[in-house]
Amino acid sequence: MLHLLASDNPIHHITDKPVTGSVTLHMVTLVVAMMVGLAVLLRAASAIKTGKEDLGTDRHLTRGRLSQLIEVISMYLIENAIRPVLREDTKRYLPFLLSLFFFILTCNLLGLIPMLDVQHVITGFNDSEERWAIFGGTATPNLAVTLALGLISFVVIQYQGFRSLGIKGWASHLTGGAPLYLLPIMLPVELLGLFIKPVALAIRLFANMVAGHTLMAVLASFGTMALAGTQSWLASGSISLISIIAAVPVTFLEVFVAFLQAFIFMFLTTVFIGQMTHHHEHDEHESHDGVAPATAH
Repeated sequence: MLHLLASDNPIHHITDKPVTGSVTLHMVTLVVAMMVGLAVLLRAASAIKTGKEDLGTDRHLTRGRLSQLIEVISMYLIENAIRPVLREDTKRYLPFLLSLFFFILTCNLLGLIPMLDVQHVITGFNDSEERWAIFGGTATPNLAVTLALGLISFVVIQYQGFRSLGIKGWASHLTGGAPLYLLPIMLPVELLGLFIKPVALAIRLFANMVAGHTLMAVLASFGTMALAGTQSWLASGSISLISIIAAVPVTFLEVFVAFLQAFIFMFLTTVFIGQMTHHHEHDEHESHDGVAPATAH
């Protein structure tokens, strides 16, 4: 039983495994995360929208604790993270950014539910680590998954650049206003920067989720290692109890990290989109009264 819940390999619970054919565990988990996210968000949208007139003032109240939580989170993200950066483009990218946040959050939270261990217990007690399971674990510690999310962000960022700046403005953005003799240095660096930004998003999410789940797996394995080393159930039980107590605050930390990493991925994507946006305030300031501001020397 202890071997099932605490593998000798601390990353066993976060590595992808084949389910059948070319279908893997993380593929199924991503589909489940999408379905769970859609179901919860559609239910929340129904509860948040204005009700029938015969309900009086109550028709403006959001029904359900989970729906209220989603509404508060969404309003905070919109008013404090998205609108201050994107301003007039907020409505254009709001569906994408909120979908990105809640999808990553759903994947992260699903990984905290020990469904993989439950399936391992059901499918048998044996010494093999290749126990059968069709769903469970966390998809975001998979670099392929986070790179795919980064690629989607990259496409949206570049779309905004071409839409807002035009081809000439997008190309000018790469030079950063540098003189011509610096272009051989600036252009390669800026071109690399276009790809480094989404890759950094992917690696940050991947590394943080791997670290958290590996720490929890290591804590869970202490009891098994104690039993293997001492052959004493008393020592193993005592160490397992301490590990369980230590795992409680780590679990709360992991819940916090699940929200934090979803927010960071979404917010940095917002910032990168904003960097490719042409804002008119600077032009209006320079053209005020038809006179350009004096340059300080």
